[in-house]
Amino acid sequence: MGELTQIVGFDLVDAALEVTGSVQARVRTLPSRVVVYLLLAGALFEGIGYRQVWARLCAGLSGIAVAAPGSSALAQARRRVGVKPLQALFDLVRGPAAGAARWRGLLVCAIDGTALFTPDTPAERGRSRASDRRPQR
Repeated sequence: MGELTQIVGFDLVDAALEVTGSVQARVRTLPSRVVVYLLLAGALFEGIGYRQVWARLCAGLSGIAVAAPGSSALAQARRRVGVKPLQALFDLVRGPAAGAARWRGLLVCAIDGTALFTPDTPAERGRSRASDRRPQR
């Protein structure tokens, strides 16, 4: 949970909940802020269920009393909060970071330079030539 909150701070999550009107009306075992972090962690650990995501989310909170909700409680909390806070959170964090590197007014980005090598055989050369030909009109 600590690493996730360093990337997406409480203030951003609270702002997203405020904008969408998704702040809980009463004190709950699973507050809306916690559910948003559960959903973010669920995206990181996509192959496991919510209970296992919850266990990993709370793994570093030793010495603190942490709720142990069941699968149905986690699913109900997810439905209660909905997708709007995550959409608003994405709108808040998308784009370049503050102070991002720029060169001549342009944002500096890294692009993967993947190369694909194929065997140099007559069959391959014939294929590429056939695909390069355009129909004559």
